[in-house]
Amino acid sequence: MKTFEDVVDLFRSHVSRKRVAVVCPDDESTVGAIRRCVDDKLAEIILVTSGRESRELDEFMAANSDKVRTVECTSVDDAARRGVALVREGNADVLMKGSINTDNLLRAVLDKECGLLQKGAVMSHLTAVDTPVYDRLIFFSDAAVIPRPTLEQFEAMIRYDVDICHKIGIAEPKVALIHFTEKVNSKFSHTLDYVELKSKAAAGEFGNAIVDGPMDVKTACDAHSGEMKGISSPVVGKADILIFPTLEASNTFYKTMSLFGRATMAGVICGTIAPVVVPSRADTADSKFYSLALACVAAG
Repeated sequence: MKTFEDVVDLFRSHVSRKRVAVVCPDDESTVGAIRRCVDDKLAEIILVTSGRESRELDEFMAANSDKVRTVECTSVDDAARRGVALVREGNADVLMKGSINTDNLLRAVLDKECGLLQKGAVMSHLTAVDTPVYDRLIFFSDAAVIPRPTLEQFEAMIRYDVDICHKIGIAEPKVALIHFTEKVNSKFSHTLDYVELKSKAAAGEFGNAIVDGPMDVKTACDAHSGEMKGISSPVVGKADILIFPTLEASNTFYKTMSLFGRATMAGVICGTIAPVVVPSRADTADSKFYSLALACVAAG
């Protein structure tokens, strides 16, 4: 998989179309993303509205009233709860955020009685990057949910990322555990976790994947850098997955790639009973569409 269009081709090849509940689809970019799904018959769309009106949504519904299902709600919080209920009831395979604030949607997702996170499960955010400066898609965690991962959370992040890579056809994902040097140091507790994670990977606990680190991002994605440092690893220069030590580091990478790397980003929340797409309201229609495509592939 080299680009998001490769993921879209896989999305398109699915025999059964996934059902996507879109909560508060009032903004132009969300409408653009779901319009592409409807026009290309890639997914069944359920619009969960909140009573807000927008020209883009009105025009879309007028032209596609026979192709989409609409669930009308009285407020954004009501729409969030109804979207979550559609997934819990088995009537939707993916939940997607529109113009609703992420906090409002996640409040419903994380509701202990009626939400989508099973007891004891770890919720994490996976980001995929399509950039002209790298020869393949690259996945990384966690830029949005987990501030400072514990060993258990690191394990979950790797499992989610490896699973999605397997689903899009990457048979043996190469996972880089990110730090600013290659040295394990007790002053940085995550590097001690990295030692344990590599041991678990060697024992097969993450399935068919190669895990190595600590290493910096350049070493993980640039073979020449690894050669100059004398580092021999099948991950060096060929990483498919980057696992960052903190949310700050991962989010900084996210923002840097989108601004300076001319990258297109897609993201999905993992660990819930169905994938949840929570794009920024400022994301483009293409970015939201690719996030939706990735979530539908992740849904299996």
